[in-house]
Amino acid sequence: MEPSIWFWVVFNAAVLGLLLLDLGVFAKKDANGDPAPVPVRTALLKSGAYVLLALGFCAFLWTSYGPEETRQTRALEFLTGYVIEWSLSVDNIFVFVLIFAKFGVPPQYQHRVLLWGILGALAMRAAMILLGTSLLREFDWIMIIFGLFLIWSGWKMLRSVGEEEGDPRDNPVLRWMERRLPVTDGYRGRAFAVREAGKWMLTPLALVLVLVELTDLVFALDSIPAIFAVTTDPFIVYTANVFAILGLRAMYFALSGVIHRFVYLKHGLSIVLMIVGAKMLANYVAGGKAVPVEYALALTAVVIGGSIALSLWRTRGEAKAAS
Repeated sequence: MEPSIWFWVVFNAAVLGLLLLDLGVFAKKDANGDPAPVPVRTALLKSGAYVLLALGFCAFLWTSYGPEETRQTRALEFLTGYVIEWSLSVDNIFVFVLIFAKFGVPPQYQHRVLLWGILGALAMRAAMILLGTSLLREFDWIMIIFGLFLIWSGWKMLRSVGEEEGDPRDNPVLRWMERRLPVTDGYRGRAFAVREAGKWMLTPLALVLVLVELTDLVFALDSIPAIFAVTTDPFIVYTANVFAILGLRAMYFALSGVIHRFVYLKHGLSIVLMIVGAKMLANYVAGGKAVPVEYALALTAVVIGGSIALSLWRTRGEAKAAS
């Protein structure tokens, strides 16, 4: 069953409404009218609400969407894709923390960067999903390329564990912008661009936004092929991505202070990428789904959940010291 054009309109309008509601209604303001820092408890509640929203959508697929004989399969595909995308989005937070720290972005401006970053991420991923779906329908052998790429990407991530992260200010795109475009010498409130001395200039906040978008683009190169190993249905691929990205802002504010404790998360993510890549290759060889989707869901949940639990146990001394 293909969703109607009205479903896409209503679904995307609801997503945009949720983001604007989060920023405008639920975000507390400081004396200057900027969003105040989000308490960890509030961020955790919002993150939990977004997870429940995704589970509610999964229940809708299970009980009401499409022919009865395909509902369970679609719901499990969505849930598996959501778990994979959610897990990979947690890895984004490591880079976001680094970017905001290196550029000294005040907490009250981080909300704005993440909001526009999420909107850009949704647009980029929608385009990549359409392109990937079209390629797979025309050239099924591309699954081999995707599978090998995921295995290589997972192995590369595993080998990089423990290495110091590079300075995001050395990004070549950023350096090109600084050479070719006028940039102010400091932040100008929450503005991305201002008019000074008769000409428009970018602010450092615009450079930070560009880095956030580039970061998501890099992560999408892993996450989009990964979910294609679960399903090639663009409806499931897109909605799983959307629900994973929706909670990214809240998850950032919930985990940014403790993300350093997730010492084994990259190990788990790299293993999942290699497993998913191998599954994609097996699917191509078998001419269908070589591994049932419920097995893929269980294995992904065990690997990611185990890496997070082991990380928290390994760093439990830090939590005690902080308390």
